[in-house]
Amino acid sequence: MRSFVPRNGQKKSSDGGRFKPRSSSQSSSNSSSHSTQRSSHSAHNNHQSSNRQGSRQGSYGRGFGRSDDRSDEFEAGREEADPSGERLAKSPLPNTIVLGGRFMQILTKNLTPGLTFFEQEKLVALDDGEYREIDPRHSKLGAAIAKGCQQFGIKNGSVVLYLGASHGYTPSFVSDMVGEQGLVLCVDVAPRVVRDLVFVCEKRSNMMPILENASVPSALAKRICAVDVVFQDIAQKDQVDIFLRNVDAFLQPGGFGMLAVKARSIDVLRNPHDLFREIKRRLDTTPGVTIVDYRELDPFEKDHAFFVIKKKIEE
Repeated sequence: MRSFVPRNGQKKSSDGGRFKPRSSSQSSSNSSSHSTQRSSHSAHNNHQSSNRQGSRQGSYGRGFGRSDDRSDEFEAGREEADPSGERLAKSPLPNTIVLGGRFMQILTKNLTPGLTFFEQEKLVALDDGEYREIDPRHSKLGAAIAKGCQQFGIKNGSVVLYLGASHGYTPSFVSDMVGEQGLVLCVDVAPRVVRDLVFVCEKRSNMMPILENASVPSALAKRICAVDVVFQDIAQKDQVDIFLRNVDAFLQPGGFGMLAVKARSIDVLRNPHDLFREIKRRLDTTPGVTIVDYRELDPFEKDHAFFVIKKKIEE
Protein backbone atom coordinates (compact mmCIF):
# COMPACT_ATOMS: atom_id res chain seq x y z
CA MET A 1 0.00 0.00 0.00
CA ARG A 2 1.31 3.48 -0.78
CA SER A 3 2.35 5.56 2.17
CA PHE A 4 0.62 8.75 3.18
CA VAL A 5 1.88 11.28 5.68
CA PRO A 6 -0.66 12.60 8.20
CA ARG A 7 -0.98 16.36 8.41
CA ASN A 8 -0.09 16.84 12.07
CA GLY A 9 1.51 20.24 11.66
CA GLN A 10 4.99 18.83 11.05
CA LYS A 11 7.05 18.00 8.02
CA LYS A 12 8.91 14.79 7.30
CA SER A 13 12.69 15.04 7.48
CA SER A 14 15.29 12.78 5.95
CA ASP A 15 16.84 11.60 9.26
CA GLY A 16 15.29 8.18 9.71
CA GLY A 17 11.81 9.27 8.63
CA ARG A 18 11.14 11.29 11.78
CA PHE A 19 8.79 14.25 11.90
CA LYS A 20 10.23 17.57 13.02
CA PRO A 21 8.63 21.02 13.01
CA ARG A 22 10.39 23.58 10.90
CA SER A 23 11.68 26.31 13.22
CA SER A 24 11.32 30.00 12.43
CA SER A 25 15.10 30.53 12.67
CA GLN A 26 15.72 27.85 10.08
CA SER A 27 13.10 29.40 7.82
CA SER A 28 14.60 32.90 7.97
CA SER A 29 18.16 31.61 7.54
CA ASN A 30 17.20 29.56 4.53
CA SER A 31 15.18 32.45 3.14
CA SER A 32 18.12 34.87 3.47
CA SER A 33 20.74 32.53 2.03
CA HIS A 34 18.69 31.59 -1.00
CA SER A 35 16.97 34.87 -1.84
CA THR A 36 19.46 35.67 -4.60
CA GLN A 37 19.07 32.28 -6.21
CA ARG A 38 15.29 32.57 -6.11
CA SER A 39 15.40 35.95 -7.82
CA SER A 40 17.75 34.80 -10.56
CA HIS A 41 15.65 31.75 -11.32
CA SER A 42 12.19 33.26 -10.87
CA ALA A 43 11.45 33.54 -14.58
CA HIS A 44 12.53 29.95 -15.18
CA ASN A 45 10.47 28.71 -12.23
CA ASN A 46 7.41 30.62 -13.36
CA HIS A 47 7.67 29.04 -16.78
CA GLN A 48 7.94 25.55 -15.22
CA SER A 49 5.08 26.28 -12.83
CA SER A 50 2.90 27.31 -15.72
CA ASN A 51 3.62 24.05 -17.53
CA ARG A 52 2.94 22.00 -14.40
CA GLN A 53 -0.31 23.82 -13.76
CA GLY A 54 -1.58 22.79 -17.17
CA SER A 55 -0.94 19.13 -16.37
CA ARG A 56 -2.54 19.43 -12.94
CA GLN A 57 -5.84 20.59 -14.34
CA GLY A 58 -6.31 17.24 -16.03
CA SER A 59 -5.43 15.11 -12.98
CA TYR A 60 -7.96 13.23 -10.86
CA GLY A 61 -8.71 15.12 -7.68
CA ARG A 62 -7.33 18.42 -8.98
CA GLY A 63 -4.61 19.77 -6.71
CA PHE A 64 -2.57 16.58 -6.34
CA GLY A 65 -0.40 17.62 -9.27
CA ARG A 66 0.87 14.09 -9.77
CA SER A 67 2.47 13.27 -13.08
CA ASP A 68 3.72 9.78 -13.90
CA ASP A 69 4.01 7.25 -16.68
CA ARG A 70 0.44 6.08 -16.08
CA SER A 71 -1.21 9.46 -16.66
CA ASP A 72 -2.66 8.49 -20.04
CA GLU A 73 -3.91 5.17 -18.68
CA PHE A 74 -5.39 6.94 -15.71
CA GLU A 75 -7.28 9.41 -17.86
CA ALA A 76 -8.66 6.49 -19.88
CA GLY A 77 -9.87 4.83 -16.67
CA ARG A 78 -12.08 7.69 -15.57
CA GLU A 79 -15.81 7.44 -15.91
CA GLU A 80 -17.26 10.14 -18.12
CA ALA A 81 -20.25 11.84 -16.52
CA ASP A 82 -23.26 13.60 -17.95
CA PRO A 83 -21.81 16.49 -20.02
CA SER A 84 -24.86 18.65 -19.32
CA GLY A 85 -23.76 19.17 -15.72
CA GLU A 86 -23.02 17.50 -12.39
CA ARG A 87 -25.08 14.55 -11.22
CA LEU A 88 -25.13 12.19 -8.28
CA ALA A 89 -24.79 8.47 -8.87
CA LYS A 90 -26.04 5.84 -6.48
CA SER A 91 -23.29 4.32 -4.35
CA PRO A 92 -23.32 0.80 -2.89
CA LEU A 93 -21.62 2.15 0.24
CA PRO A 94 -23.19 4.13 3.12
CA ASN A 95 -22.39 7.83 3.57
CA THR A 96 -20.81 7.75 0.12
CA ILE A 97 -21.79 9.42 -3.14
CA VAL A 98 -20.37 9.48 -6.65
CA LEU A 99 -20.32 12.99 -8.02
CA GLY A 100 -20.51 13.37 -11.77
CA GLY A 101 -19.51 16.29 -13.92
CA ARG A 102 -16.57 16.22 -16.25
CA PHE A 103 -15.01 13.40 -14.27
CA MET A 104 -16.21 11.05 -11.56
CA GLN A 105 -15.51 11.91 -7.92
CA ILE A 106 -15.93 9.46 -5.04
CA LEU A 107 -16.91 11.27 -1.83
CA THR A 108 -17.54 10.18 1.76
CA LYS A 109 -19.33 12.37 4.30
CA ASN A 110 -16.69 13.74 6.65
CA LEU A 111 -17.08 12.36 10.16
CA THR A 112 -14.80 15.14 11.44
CA PRO A 113 -15.90 18.31 9.57
CA GLY A 114 -13.17 20.88 9.07
CA LEU A 115 -10.35 18.41 9.75
CA THR A 116 -8.00 16.91 7.18
CA PHE A 117 -5.30 14.37 7.94
CA PHE A 118 -3.33 13.88 4.73
CA GLU A 119 -1.54 16.17 2.32
CA GLN A 120 -3.38 14.55 -0.59
CA GLU A 121 -6.80 15.07 0.97
CA LYS A 122 -9.46 17.24 -0.66
CA LEU A 123 -12.66 18.51 0.98
CA VAL A 124 -15.84 19.16 -1.00
CA ALA A 125 -18.77 21.22 0.33
CA LEU A 126 -22.23 20.03 -0.72
CA ASP A 127 -25.71 21.07 0.39
CA ASP A 128 -25.96 18.37 3.05
CA GLY A 129 -22.51 18.82 4.54
CA GLU A 130 -18.79 18.39 4.01
CA TYR A 131 -17.33 15.46 2.07
CA ARG A 132 -13.86 14.02 1.53
CA GLU A 133 -12.67 12.82 -1.86
CA ILE A 134 -11.07 9.38 -2.25
CA ASP A 135 -8.28 9.26 -4.80
CA PRO A 136 -8.46 5.82 -6.47
CA ARG A 137 -4.79 6.04 -7.38
CA HIS A 138 -3.96 5.85 -3.68
CA SER A 139 -6.72 3.57 -2.40
CA LYS A 140 -7.57 0.02 -3.47
CA LEU A 141 -11.10 0.53 -2.15
CA GLY A 142 -11.44 3.76 -4.14
CA ALA A 143 -10.12 2.00 -7.25
CA ALA A 144 -12.66 -0.82 -6.80
CA ILE A 145 -15.49 1.73 -6.56
CA ALA A 146 -14.22 3.51 -9.66
CA LYS A 147 -14.10 0.19 -11.52
CA GLY A 148 -17.76 -0.47 -10.75
CA CYS A 149 -17.61 -2.92 -7.85
CA GLN A 150 -21.12 -3.19 -6.36
CA GLN A 151 -20.84 -5.46 -3.31
CA PHE A 152 -18.75 -4.52 -0.29
CA GLY A 153 -20.80 -5.50 2.75
CA ILE A 154 -20.01 -2.26 4.62
CA LYS A 155 -23.05 -0.77 6.36
CA ASN A 156 -23.78 1.92 8.92
CA GLY A 157 -22.61 0.52 12.25
CA SER A 158 -20.43 -2.23 10.74
CA VAL A 159 -17.37 -3.52 12.59
CA VAL A 160 -14.50 -3.68 10.09
CA LEU A 161 -11.16 -5.44 10.56
CA TYR A 162 -8.69 -3.59 8.33
CA LEU A 163 -5.44 -5.54 7.83
CA GLY A 164 -2.57 -3.46 6.47
CA ALA A 165 -3.88 -0.09 7.65
CA SER A 166 -0.55 1.71 7.11
CA HIS A 167 -0.86 5.46 7.85
CA GLY A 168 -4.66 5.24 7.79
CA TYR A 169 -5.60 6.82 4.46
CA THR A 170 -8.21 4.31 3.26
CA PRO A 171 -9.23 3.29 6.83
CA SER A 172 -10.20 6.92 7.48
CA PHE A 173 -12.68 6.75 4.57
CA VAL A 174 -14.03 3.44 5.87
CA SER A 175 -14.49 5.31 9.17
CA ASP A 176 -16.72 7.80 7.33
CA MET A 177 -18.71 4.96 5.77
CA VAL A 178 -19.49 2.99 8.96
CA GLY A 179 -20.42 6.16 10.85
CA GLU A 180 -20.23 6.97 14.53
CA GLN A 181 -21.89 3.69 15.54
CA GLY A 182 -19.37 1.61 13.58
CA LEU A 183 -15.81 0.58 14.37
CA VAL A 184 -12.67 0.18 12.26
CA LEU A 185 -9.96 -2.03 13.79
CA CYS A 186 -6.78 -0.83 12.06
CA VAL A 187 -3.98 -3.42 12.13
CA ASP A 188 -0.41 -2.97 10.94
CA VAL A 189 2.89 -4.59 11.87
CA ALA A 190 5.15 -1.57 11.28
CA PRO A 191 5.65 0.67 14.37
CA ARG A 192 6.61 3.65 12.20
CA VAL A 193 3.32 3.80 10.31
CA VAL A 194 1.23 2.91 13.36
CA ARG A 195 2.67 5.97 15.08
CA ASP A 196 1.21 8.09 12.27
CA LEU A 197 -2.02 6.08 12.36
CA VAL A 198 -2.47 7.03 16.01
CA PHE A 199 -2.70 10.72 15.07
CA VAL A 200 -5.70 9.93 12.84
CA CYS A 201 -7.38 7.62 15.36
CA GLU A 202 -7.10 10.25 18.12
CA LYS A 203 -9.50 12.48 16.15
CA ARG A 204 -11.84 9.68 15.04
CA SER A 205 -13.57 7.85 17.86
CA ASN A 206 -14.58 4.90 15.65
CA MET A 207 -11.00 3.97 14.67
CA MET A 208 -8.70 1.82 16.80
CA PRO A 209 -4.96 1.39 16.00
CA ILE A 210 -3.48 -2.07 16.65
CA LEU A 211 0.23 -2.87 16.34
CA GLU A 212 0.20 -6.57 15.50
CA ASN A 213 1.17 -9.13 12.87
CA ALA A 214 -1.90 -9.93 10.78
CA SER A 215 -0.39 -13.25 9.72
CA VAL A 216 -0.86 -14.54 13.29
CA PRO A 217 -4.62 -14.43 14.03
CA SER A 218 -4.08 -16.04 17.44
CA ALA A 219 -2.22 -12.91 18.56
CA LEU A 220 -5.01 -10.67 17.23
CA ALA A 221 -7.69 -12.77 18.94
CA LYS A 222 -6.64 -11.37 22.32
CA ARG A 223 -7.51 -7.85 21.19
CA ILE A 224 -10.50 -7.95 18.86
CA CYS A 225 -14.00 -9.36 18.55
CA ALA A 226 -15.90 -11.00 15.71
CA VAL A 227 -16.37 -8.59 12.80
CA ASP A 228 -18.83 -7.90 9.98
CA VAL A 229 -16.16 -7.14 7.36
CA VAL A 230 -12.52 -8.15 6.83
CA PHE A 231 -10.54 -5.87 4.52
CA GLN A 232 -6.96 -6.78 3.62
CA ASP A 233 -4.32 -4.75 1.79
CA ILE A 234 -1.06 -6.53 2.58
CA ALA A 235 1.75 -6.84 0.03
CA GLN A 236 3.18 -10.21 1.05
CA LYS A 237 3.84 -13.43 -0.84
CA ASP A 238 1.34 -15.36 1.28
CA GLN A 239 -1.31 -12.63 1.32
CA VAL A 240 -4.10 -15.00 0.26
CA ASP A 241 -3.29 -17.42 3.10
CA ILE A 242 -3.26 -14.52 5.60
CA PHE A 243 -6.64 -13.35 4.34
CA LEU A 244 -8.29 -16.76 4.60
CA ARG A 245 -6.92 -17.37 8.10
CA ASN A 246 -8.38 -14.09 9.33
CA VAL A 247 -11.69 -14.68 7.57
CA ASP A 248 -11.94 -18.07 9.26
CA ALA A 249 -10.98 -16.66 12.67
CA PHE A 250 -12.92 -13.40 12.85
CA LEU A 251 -15.54 -12.96 10.12
CA GLN A 252 -19.10 -13.67 11.21
CA PRO A 253 -21.28 -15.94 9.04
CA GLY A 254 -22.92 -13.80 6.39
CA GLY A 255 -20.10 -11.24 6.62
CA PHE A 256 -18.01 -9.93 3.73
CA GLY A 257 -14.30 -10.07 3.04
CA MET A 258 -12.35 -7.84 0.66
CA LEU A 259 -8.92 -8.83 -0.61
CA ALA A 260 -6.69 -6.42 -2.54
CA VAL A 261 -4.12 -8.57 -4.34
CA LYS A 262 -0.77 -7.18 -5.49
CA ALA A 263 0.46 -9.67 -8.08
CA ARG A 264 4.10 -8.55 -8.07
CA SER A 265 4.37 -9.21 -4.33
CA ILE A 266 3.39 -12.84 -4.86
CA ASP A 267 5.46 -13.61 -7.97
CA VAL A 268 7.24 -10.90 -9.91
CA LEU A 269 7.82 -13.17 -12.93
CA ARG A 270 4.31 -14.53 -13.47
CA ASN A 271 1.69 -12.94 -15.65
CA PRO A 272 -0.65 -11.10 -13.25
CA HIS A 273 -3.77 -12.28 -15.10
CA ASP A 274 -2.71 -15.92 -14.70
CA LEU A 275 -2.09 -15.32 -11.01
CA PHE A 276 -5.50 -13.67 -10.56
CA ARG A 277 -7.18 -16.66 -12.21
CA GLU A 278 -5.34 -19.02 -9.87
CA ILE A 279 -6.44 -17.03 -6.82
CA LYS A 280 -10.01 -16.98 -8.10
CA ARG A 281 -9.96 -20.78 -8.45
CA ARG A 282 -8.59 -21.12 -4.95
CA LEU A 283 -11.26 -18.88 -3.42
CA ASP A 284 -13.95 -20.69 -5.41
CA THR A 285 -12.85 -24.01 -3.93
CA THR A 286 -12.40 -22.77 -0.35
CA PRO A 287 -15.14 -24.25 1.87
CA GLY A 288 -17.44 -21.73 3.52
CA VAL A 289 -16.84 -18.74 1.22
CA THR A 290 -18.15 -17.61 -2.14
CA ILE A 291 -16.90 -14.87 -4.48
CA VAL A 292 -19.51 -12.14 -4.99
CA ASP A 293 -17.44 -9.60 -6.95
CA TYR A 294 -14.08 -9.33 -8.68
CA ARG A 295 -12.35 -6.42 -10.42
CA GLU A 296 -8.93 -5.79 -11.88
CA LEU A 297 -7.81 -2.33 -10.81
CA ASP A 298 -5.86 -1.10 -13.85
CA PRO A 299 -5.27 1.73 -14.66
CA PHE A 300 -5.63 3.05 -11.10
CA GLU A 301 -3.49 0.32 -9.52
CA LYS A 302 -1.30 -1.58 -11.94
CA ASP A 303 -1.14 -5.39 -11.54
CA HIS A 304 -3.73 -5.34 -8.73
CA ALA A 305 -7.03 -7.17 -8.38
CA PHE A 306 -9.87 -6.81 -5.88
CA PHE A 307 -11.86 -9.82 -4.66
CA VAL A 308 -15.03 -9.62 -2.56
CA ILE A 309 -16.16 -12.80 -0.81
CA LYS A 310 -19.07 -13.65 1.46
CA LYS A 311 -18.83 -16.12 4.32
CA LYS A 312 -21.59 -18.70 4.06
CA ILE A 313 -24.11 -19.08 6.86
CA GLU A 314 -23.91 -22.52 8.37
CA GLU A 315 -27.16 -24.46 8.11
